[in-house]
Order: sequence, then structure tokens, then C-alpha cells
Amino acid sequence: MHVPDGFIDAPVSVAAGVFAAGAVAVSLRGARRELDERTAPLAGLVAAFIFAVQMLNFPVAAGTSGHLMGGALAAILVGPYTAVLCLSVVLLMQGIFFADGGLTALGVNITVMGVVTVVVAYGLFRLLTGVLPRTRRSATAAAFVAALVSVPAAAAAFTLLYWIGGTTDIPIGKVLTAMVGVHILIGIGEAIITALTVGAVLAVRPDLVHGVSGLATPLKLRVDGELVDAPAATREPEPAAPRSTRGFWITGLVSAFLLAGFVSFYASANPDGLEKVAADQGIDEKAEEHGAADSPLADYGVGDIADARLSGGLAGAIGVSATVVVGTGVFWVVRRREDERGSASRDHENA
Repeated sequence: MHVPDGFIDAPVSVAAGVFAAGAVAVSLRGARRELDERTAPLAGLVAAFIFAVQMLNFPVAAGTSGHLMGGALAAILVGPYTAVLCLSVVLLMQGIFFADGGLTALGVNITVMGVVTVVVAYGLFRLLTGVLPRTRRSATAAAFVAALVSVPAAAAAFTLLYWIGGTTDIPIGKVLTAMVGVHILIGIGEAIITALTVGAVLAVRPDLVHGVSGLATPLKLRVDGELVDAPAATREPEPAAPRSTRGFWITGLVSAFLLAGFVSFYASANPDGLEKVAADQGIDEKAEEHGAADSPLADYGVGDIADARLSGGLAGAIGVSATVVVGTGVFWVVRRREDERGSASRDHENA
């Protein structure tokens, strides 16, 4: 649902940009509490993984495709504040280098894809995990529902912005019905991808899933052939040393490269939900050429390479590399500033 330039007028685009900048500023502060020396590089990995999976458009219906937005996935894995930053990094990289999502519409895209999806998904996820049994299966189911709902919520948010500042005169009821209808279908794909990814991480490294921090299933012991809860410990156990995340990080990065560099060649070529609705309803009548249309990586291909498979694969690999470097750098800076602030506070208390 990358909104191009020209769909939303200048005043509303500016207002959305101000809102998005404020959301990013708040997230920079909030992410300090979510990130530590282990999770900062993982947040960069999440951003790169979302970039890669967004290249994998999947068919939905009537010549329409969809792709992961990633707000639910990022929020559950690394926390809502860090998730907003992850999506902002991805959208910035896509807009500047790949001509995907308008530059003047960057604030609109961050608002719709990077804020609305995160807030709706994480709020619903926490609500569901609060009432469901505290198990990994319940957490995976909650991730499915949260991701599913977040996509039509984003479509409704776009429709609201279009109602306020759309550049074409289209009945808003028709836009809302078309946008929400197709994005419910896309939301099913989003939900499947999110649930599979969250479930896989929970299976191997539940300690790295922010959304289920504190989730624990009581230890079971087999007594006389029956499983019973283990007795409570008589003393506090020694704290275990944190497990290394290097292997997990390498596995995730290799997966992102494979998805963007190879699997993306087989993605659906059909227009995504917004493109299809825009063409059918006439929303794109005043669409403008992208400011980065001359980028050598525009449309996810390397301009000087004629072979489509090689061109797209190389562009995907470049995108993943750039996103993980920029994302990890941003999150390390955020974490380092929090460490410096904490150190300064301790020095002041000791003075």
C-alpha cells in the first residue's frame, strides 16, 4: 500500500509528514527502553527481513496482489516503538532508492503503514495474549489475528486521509468499500506470514520475542506416569548468562537475502491492492512521476543489467544490505544514547 505522489494534496501530505515526524520522535525515545545490546542488531535484521518480504507480492483475487506491511510482525518481535522505526527505515529506503512510495507522500506512508498497523496490531496482540492461555500456541494465534486486523485498519486510515485531501473527486463510500474489501484478503496473507514467522521464532528463541516477554508455561514433571507442575524452587536460581544471538542473526539475514535475491523473482506481477483500487476508481488520475524515477535501482531492478532475474536479485540483495546497515546503525545509536543517559544519571546520583 505504498501511496504515490499526487494521490493526496499538499496540505494533508504536509500534515501527515508532521504527524509521522512526531511519531518517529516519540518512537526514538520509547525504543531506548526496548533495545539493549542484544536486540539492537536484531531490530536492524527485522527491518531488512520486512524489506525482503515486501518484495514478495502474492496473488489475492481478480488480478490483484498484496504484500506484507510488517507492522504487526515488527511490533511483536521488537516492540511497538522500535517497530515504528523499523517501518520508517524500510519506507525511507524504498522511497529514495527504489522509487516505491512517493517522496512527498512519505509522511502518509509512515502514518498508514508504520504507525496505524503497529498501534492496532500491538494493542490487539497484547489484549489477546492477556485473556488467552499463556502458551506459545495462543501467542501465535494472537499474532495471526492482530496482523489480519491491522491491514484493513491501514486501508481505512488511507481512506480517511483521501477523504480529507484526495486529489480526485471520488465518492468516499466507494473508496472505503473497495480498499477495505481487498485489504481484508491481503490481510489473510499478512496474518499467515506473521504467524508463521512469530511461531518459528517462538519455537527456537522465545526470549527474543518482545511481545511475549514474561510468557512462561509452568515446568512439567512426570510423576507415576502423569505430568504435574514442578514444585516451586526453594531459593532463587542463579541468573543464566544471556544466550548469543549471532547464529539467529546470521540465519535471519541469510533468509532475507534468499527471499529478496531469489524468491522475489517469482512474486506476482499483478498490481497491489491500492494500485488496483486506484486504477478502478480513478484515484490515480493526478498521480505524479516519482522523484527518484531515475534511480539506478528504481522498480527493484539494476538499470544496466538486462537479465531480469539477475537485475531483480541484485537489487533485492542491495536493498537488504542497505536496510540492515542503516537500521542497525540507527538502533545502535538509540541504544548507545540510552546507555550514556543512564551512566550520566548514575554519576549524578553518586556525586
